Amino acid sequence: MISAASAGDDAAFATAAAQIEAAAAEGHPGAQSGLAFLSGAGMTRPASRSRAFLLHKFAADAGDLQSKMALAYSYFRQEMYDEAVTLYAELAEAALTSSLISKEPPVIEPIRLHSGTEENKDALRKFRGEDDEEFQITEYQAQRGNAAAMFKLGLLYYYGLRGLRRDYGKAFHWFSKAVEKGESRSMELLGEIYARGAGVDKNYTEAYKWLTLAAKQQHYSAYNGLGYLYVKGYGVEKKNLTKARELFEVAAENKEPGGHYNLGVLYLKGIGVKRDVIRACNLFLHAVNAGQPKAIYQVAKLFQKGIGLKRNLHMATVLYKSVAERGPWSSLSRWALESYLKDRYGDQSICMGESGFCTDMERHLRAHALWWQASEQGNEHAALLIGDAYYYGRGVARDYERAAEAYMHARSQSNAQAMFNLGYMHEHGHGLPFDLHLAKRYYDQAVEVDPAARLPVLLALTSLWLRKNYADSFLVHFIDSLPEIYPAVEEWVEDVLMDEGNATILTLFACLVTVLYLRERQRRQVAAANPPQPDGADGAAM
Repeated sequence: MISAASAGDDAAFATAAAQIEAAAAEGHPGAQSGLAFLSGAGMTRPASRSRAFLLHKFAADAGDLQSKMALAYSYFRQEMYDEAVTLYAELAEAALTSSLISKEPPVIEPIRLHSGTEENKDALRKFRGEDDEEFQITEYQAQRGNAAAMFKLGLLYYYGLRGLRRDYGKAFHWFSKAVEKGESRSMELLGEIYARGAGVDKNYTEAYKWLTLAAKQQHYSAYNGLGYLYVKGYGVEKKNLTKARELFEVAAENKEPGGHYNLGVLYLKGIGVKRDVIRACNLFLHAVNAGQPKAIYQVAKLFQKGIGLKRNLHMATVLYKSVAERGPWSSLSRWALESYLKDRYGDQSICMGESGFCTDMERHLRAHALWWQASEQGNEHAALLIGDAYYYGRGVARDYERAAEAYMHARSQSNAQAMFNLGYMHEHGHGLPFDLHLAKRYYDQAVEVDPAARLPVLLALTSLWLRKNYADSFLVHFIDSLPEIYPAVEEWVEDVLMDEGNATILTLFACLVTVLYLRERQRRQVAAANPPQPDGADGAAM
């Protein structure tokens, strides 16, 4: 199906969809999940959420994890937490299990297509792997013997950062080179590589050796790794729970999240210590604040069962969900990002409609639906895009009131651009009551949240001053009526400026010029009314 879409062959795409439908009718869970996606998105058939839900239910009952994710999210959106928490708990456990049995370290570099207020594709192109100029500079420095550059190269290859493919062989090579130069941070990573068997044969004795050397250099996450080896009895003479607890305590005292988590497990299960659920909860919460996935999972379980914490299914669902989304299925997002950056698929193939490629209306409707779902999950930029769509009439009829609602939602998540937009709407009475005081309040909030908004806010405050002091002047009316008088100007402004979030800058600049003009005219009028007296006019003649 993907190859048909990338080739721009809508007939082949429809054929692939028909084959999926036939397999789904025979009860194949993967096909049922794929057909549910097509039905929910309205691809090659009318969109039907009810049919998509039913197909996902069949596929999930048969064990399809993708459908379980979709079904759990559907329950979550409807606040059916009893059902959602059960599915997300299962998915979160699967996500953690996959990371524990995998040789791969966790993904630590989430990437969003949008950053701030503008489309970020060009900025994302720095994730070009070995073609990136910064990478090439780092590689050159490493080849010249720079230990810090060697360590950095090892990290890039180990975690697959900045668009690089993970390459454990190269990571091991550069960490080893860095250690020869005395780079102590690489010792800990070598220990982890041997413990995971990432690119080398698993060897706990070597792992213990390198972690011990790193611990002597006061790298406290290495203390946590050593504690784990003593708990399991890997690479050491025998299990030693007392030694493990001491190592975890050192790591925790130095704010190492893994130390907090592992020490919490000891107290929760009473391993080598007296069971203390309250202390375990406190330790887990410290690790959760640092984003430790296994700690998040444990706290979710405690909220779900009401052990040590008051039972709260909503909080348990949210926490399980955050862990579940890190599962192996998240690799699809990474693959999609790579395809997007490399322009592997043309614009048409990105969106398939009910029959053939999407119409413009289908594109807009699908984008709005996805933005709403993203905004519901805390993506303030998605809410901002919805507001822009309604404010400027992009794909929908202009609706200032709905734009204001969307901006309010983005503002609740501390989005400075949304605050500025709300101020502008109050200033002009678009969808919100005309209120210059509230406009100023929102402009001020925008600067407090993001100092980079200082210039547009300065211009906006200048505009407010102009409206307050020259509300009925010809210039104010002229500026406000420019889009109506000159539709071509409006079209140019929208096409050239609106996409960059600078819709009001041109108007505000005009306001600033106008203020300077009025002040200069007022100064000249005062000067004309009070001409300077000639020297000696009041003195006696010589």
